[in-house]
Amino acid sequence: MPGRFALIATAAALALAGCGGSDSGSSSNNDAGAKVFSDAGCGNCHTLKAAGATGSVGPDLDKLQPSSDLVVKQVNSGGGVMPSFKGKLSDAQIKDVADYVSANAGKG
Repeated sequence: MPGRFALIATAAALALAGCGGSDSGSSSNNDAGAKVFSDAGCGNCHTLKAAGATGSVGPDLDKLQPSSDLVVKQVNSGGGVMPSFKGKLSDAQIKDVADYVSANAGKG
């Protein structure tokens, strides 16, 4: 059960972070972030209606509406059952997907 606690704690931290990102609405960032979300398989674990994703292993991003900064941190460090994507995705890809998730969570 320690892994389950870590997952719940991560979800709670994401939920408390709120929504943010000042430049996350730009079309090019949105397109690039959508591609990373799809190509990296984020939708296999996460729900994000804007991406047509209905995964249920990880937190529902539409409910959590995490900030871009929090998504960057989570994607880099992993946590619970989520692996780290640091070194698998470039810093630019991580920023793009973080901006995309932040801008689109709770919409769609």
